[in-house]
Amino acid sequence: MRNTSELRDTIEIKDAVETKDLFIEKTHRYGRLWMGLTFLFMLAVPIVVGAHYDAHPVFKDVAKGLLGVAPIFWTVALIEIVTFTPMLGTGGSYLGFVTGNLTNLKVPCTLMALESSGYKQGSKEGEIISTLAVATSSIVTVIIIAIGVFMMAPLTPILNSELLKPAFDQILPSLFGGLAVVYVSKNAKIAAIPLIFMVVIFSMIPSLASAVSMFVPVGAAIAIVSARIMYKRGLL
Repeated sequence: MRNTSELRDTIEIKDAVETKDLFIEKTHRYGRLWMGLTFLFMLAVPIVVGAHYDAHPVFKDVAKGLLGVAPIFWTVALIEIVTFTPMLGTGGSYLGFVTGNLTNLKVPCTLMALESSGYKQGSKEGEIISTLAVATSSIVTVIIIAIGVFMMAPLTPILNSELLKPAFDQILPSLFGGLAVVYVSKNAKIAAIPLIFMVVIFSMIPSLASAVSMFVPVGAAIAIVSARIMYKRGLL
């Protein structure tokens, strides 16, 4: 009976692994397909508009403009891929990088969804939860933007009022502040060193706030190294 039970458990585990592998394989297949199509659609808009109005950009001027901004965006994009992909999972990454607003919306929504559901990043359940979180965030964003477009004229005086400006300036800090309280409280020892480093560096050089995305992998590296050292010394 014991051998039969162990065999059944082994078969169930094998089936679960194969199911997850098939899910990930299909996600990659459709994700690459739709990312490629989206890329083509994005390029098609300026090409079609330019062809319709017979207004084509001069390559020299485009290249000159790209030289000033493209390296920064490429660097940030690479950093976001390395940092956010483990958080978003396979399906969530494809959806997130196509729809954008990862730092502002997709990553906080994913982390909160995983936190609320109790599933871990990288697990089969976590993969599904993160994909649903990013998809829901994308749908809600599109709906809000659509409403905003139709309501732009009547809402403009309200949104630009000096009374609301301080609140809009604090949306992102308050969003990540709420997430930080949850994760820092759970991993206080690991979070302490990178948190102190970031507070000190941004207090000494406030102008670095404009390049905050560049410091995400720096904070992650500091957290990993410090956690490893503390683990070796028996502090974790």
